Amino acid sequence: MPSLSCHNLLDLADELPPLPPSPLRLPRVMAGASPSSPASPSPSGPPRRVIVSHRLPLRASPDPAAPFGFKFTVDAGTVAYQLRSGLPAAAPVLHVGTLPPAAAEAASDELASYLVSAFSCLPVFLPADLHGKFYHGFCKHYMWPLLHYLLPLTPSTLGGLPFDRALYHSFLSANRAFADRLTEVLAPDDDFVWIQDYHLLALPTFLRKRFPRARVGFFLHSPFPSSEIFRTIPVRDDLLRALLNADLVGFHTFDYARHFLSACSRLLGLDYQSKRGYIGIEYYGRTVTVKILPVGIDMGQLRSVVSAPETADVVRQVADAYKGRRLMLGVDDVDLFKGIGLKFLGMEQLLVENPELRGKAVLVQITNPARSEGRDVQEVQDEARAISARVNERFGTPGYTPIVMISRPVSEHEKAAYYAAAECCVVSAVRDGLNRIPYIYTVCRQESTALGDAPKRSVIVLSEFVGCSPSLSGAIRVNPWSVESVAEAMSSALRMSDGEQRLRHEKHYKYVSTHDVAYWARSFDQDLQRACKDHFSRRHWGIGFGMSFKVVALGPNFRRLSVEHIVPSFRKTENRLILLDYDGTVMPESSIDKAPSSEVISVLNRLCEDPKNRVFIVSGRGKDELSKWFAPCEKLGIAAEHGYFTRWSKESPWETCGLVADFDWKKTAEPVMRLYTEATDGSYIEHKESALVWHHDEADPDFGSCQAKELLDHLESVLANEPVVVKRGQHIVEVNPQGISKGVVVESLLSSMVRGGKAPDFVLCIGDDRSDEDMFESIVCPANGSVKLPATSEVFACTVGKKPSMAKYYLDDTVDVIKMLQGLASAPSQQRPWPVQLRVTFEEGNGV
Repeated sequence: MPSLSCHNLLDLADELPPLPPSPLRLPRVMAGASPSSPASPSPSGPPRRVIVSHRLPLRASPDPAAPFGFKFTVDAGTVAYQLRSGLPAAAPVLHVGTLPPAAAEAASDELASYLVSAFSCLPVFLPADLHGKFYHGFCKHYMWPLLHYLLPLTPSTLGGLPFDRALYHSFLSANRAFADRLTEVLAPDDDFVWIQDYHLLALPTFLRKRFPRARVGFFLHSPFPSSEIFRTIPVRDDLLRALLNADLVGFHTFDYARHFLSACSRLLGLDYQSKRGYIGIEYYGRTVTVKILPVGIDMGQLRSVVSAPETADVVRQVADAYKGRRLMLGVDDVDLFKGIGLKFLGMEQLLVENPELRGKAVLVQITNPARSEGRDVQEVQDEARAISARVNERFGTPGYTPIVMISRPVSEHEKAAYYAAAECCVVSAVRDGLNRIPYIYTVCRQESTALGDAPKRSVIVLSEFVGCSPSLSGAIRVNPWSVESVAEAMSSALRMSDGEQRLRHEKHYKYVSTHDVAYWARSFDQDLQRACKDHFSRRHWGIGFGMSFKVVALGPNFRRLSVEHIVPSFRKTENRLILLDYDGTVMPESSIDKAPSSEVISVLNRLCEDPKNRVFIVSGRGKDELSKWFAPCEKLGIAAEHGYFTRWSKESPWETCGLVADFDWKKTAEPVMRLYTEATDGSYIEHKESALVWHHDEADPDFGSCQAKELLDHLESVLANEPVVVKRGQHIVEVNPQGISKGVVVESLLSSMVRGGKAPDFVLCIGDDRSDEDMFESIVCPANGSVKLPATSEVFACTVGKKPSMAKYYLDDTVDVIKMLQGLASAPSQQRPWPVQLRVTFEEGNGV
C-alpha cells in the first residue's frame, strides 16, 4: 500500500499554469540601492518592514515634463502609508503593490528603480487583462460581496457573481506575481512582511512555499463572514490554509476573529487556545496568532488638514449656507453595502414623523467615487438619486432641500469642512469592515478652529453592522434595515441636549486620539515580532501540493524515524519491548471499520514469534473489544482502558492495576452525561468497565466543544469527593479512576521485565494523541518514574504525524507505522554481538 505522505515538496512546480512571458525584467533593485536608501535594509539596525498591498500608496498624474511622463506623489490618505508612523523610526520600509491606474501602462524596469529610490515603492507589474480579472472579476465581484454576506445566488444577484474557476486562477496568478516580486528583494531571515487585505489572501502560501521561515503578518480590512457563509466558497480550505500560512492574522473586531476561528474548527478541525490574552491556533507545529484591533486614523495628517486656512474658510461657507438648519452628514463610497438608500428612506421617515423638522433638518450626502465597475454600482447610484428626488419633491421648498447629494470630486479640505460643520454624522452601512468616517468626524469636530472656542460636541448615528461600532460606545447604534429605527435615531440626535452631546463627544475623542493608526501599527508590529521569535529555533519542512501547501515546524532534535536508523539497534539487542497505540497508530482514525486488518494481524504475529520481543497494544478501548479483534495474535500483550486491564498473552489472565474496584461513582456520573447527551445532537456515551466516556466528535464543533467544557466543570463538581479523574481529550470527556494512565502501565510493564531479569535494552513506543504522551514521558524521562532502564538501552519514542511531542521521532501516518513494523519483523537478529571490550577498543582507536 503506497504511503499518502509527501516529502521534500518545496521544489515542486505549482499546479497553476505559468504567467505569460513579460518583456520586463526587473534587476535586483535592492542590491543596487545605496546605504542611505530607505529601501536598503541595514544589517546593524532594525529589520526592514515590507508592506504589501494591492495598490502602492502613490498618486500619479500625467505630466510631460516629469520623468516617465507622470508626476508621482505620496498618497498620505492610504492606510498602507499611514501605518509607517507606528513602525520603529530607524526601520527601513519598502512598499510593494501595483501602480496607480493612470500609470499602469508606463511599466518599465527604469520606472521601478526610480520609484524604489524616490518613494521606497516597488511596483508589481500585472498585465491589464490579468489585473482586470483579478481585481474587478474575482476580488470585487466574488470575494468582496461574499465577505460582506452576499451569497452569489442563481440567478445572479447584484454584484454577486457565481464562482468562476478561471477568475480564481487569475486571482492566484496575480498573487503569485506578487510573490515573484517579493522573491527578488526579500531577505526572509531579516525582513518582516505585512500583507494588507483580502486581495492578497493567497500570498502567504506562495511566500511560505519559497521561504519556509519567512516572517509574515496578514491583516484583513474587510469583514470575515460567519462559517455558514464562508463554507459556501468552493476553495474555502485553500483560502483558510493560506491565512494559516501567516504567523499573525489580524482582524478589526472579535466577531470577525470568532468567525475565522469557527471556520478553522468546522472545516479543518483545528482548535485554538487563549494564553495570556493571545489567541493561538496550533497548525503543524506552528502557532498562528490571531490579533483583534481596529485600525485608527492618522491624527497628525488629519489635524494638518483641519487646521489649514482653506479648511476654515470652507467651514464658514458651509455654516453660512446652512445657517438656521440642522445639518447631518453622510460620507460613503458607492457600493452595495453602504446603505445610502436606507439612509435616505430614514430621512424621509424622519420628516414624515416630525413635521417641525421640515425646513430645518438637512442631510448632506457626499458620495466617494466607486472602487469597482459594474451594473451594481450604477443601480446603487440610480436608487439613491431616485429616493432623494422623491424626498426633495415631497418636502422641499424654495431655499430648502432636505437631501443634498454631492457626487462631484470633493477635496480633503472641503470634506473636512463638512465634517466640522455637521452636528450629526450618519453611517448606515449594512455591512462594513471598519469604516473610519465616525473617527474622522470626531476629530474634525474637536480640532476645527472655525467653530470657535465653545465646548466641542457631536453625535454619531451608527449601524451596528459596522466594524467601528464596538469601539464607539457613545454612538446611537441602529439596525440600518429598520427605516423606523434610523429615523428615530436621527430624531434623538437632533433633540439631544448639548451636555449629553459633549459627554458622548469626549468619550469618542479620547478613544480615537489614543488608538490612532500609529498605535494600531505599533501593536501589530510588536505582535508580529513576538509570533516569529521561535523561527530560528526550529526546523521547517514543506508538505502539500498547490494551495494545500503548508510548513511543518519541528524542534531541532525531532526527526523522522527510518527503518535504516532503527534496524541496527534492533538487531544487536536481546530484550525488546514494543508498545503500540491502536487508533491513529496501527489503525487510521478515518477508518469506518475499526477492526485490525489482516496486514496488521500478520505483522504483529511475526514480531511476536521472535522470543526476544515483547509486543503490547496499549489502548483506551475496552478489553472485550480488543480481545475479540486480536484473538489471532496469541502471544500479543494487551493493555486495555489506558492500562486498567493488562494481559501478557492470549492465554494469560487479565490483571487489574491493583486499585480498589469501586465504581459507585458511575451512578453519579452517568446521569449527568446522559443529560448532556440528550441536549447535544451527535453525542453519545461509551461504557467501559473502568471508565465512562462522553464523545462529541459528531456534534456541531462549536456547540459540542461548549457542552464538553460545561460537562467537564459539572462532573468535576459532582465527583469532587470520588477517587476519579475527569479529563478532556480529542472530542471526548472521560472519567477514569485515579492513578490510571498509559504512562503508569508502561512503568508497570518495565518493572515486571526488570524483576524477571530481562530489563529491556530496546524500547520502541509509537502513539499519536495526548494520552500517548504519558507513554513517551515514562520512557524518555525515566528519572521521573520508578523504573530506570539500563544506560545502554536503545529508546525510540515516536509520534504519528509531524507535531510538537515529547517523542524525538515521528512517522507521517499509519501506513508508515506498518512499514516500520514490517521492516523490524523482517530484520534478522544479530547472532552474537561483539564483546563489549573489543567494541570499546575499536571505537577508541577511531576504526584503526
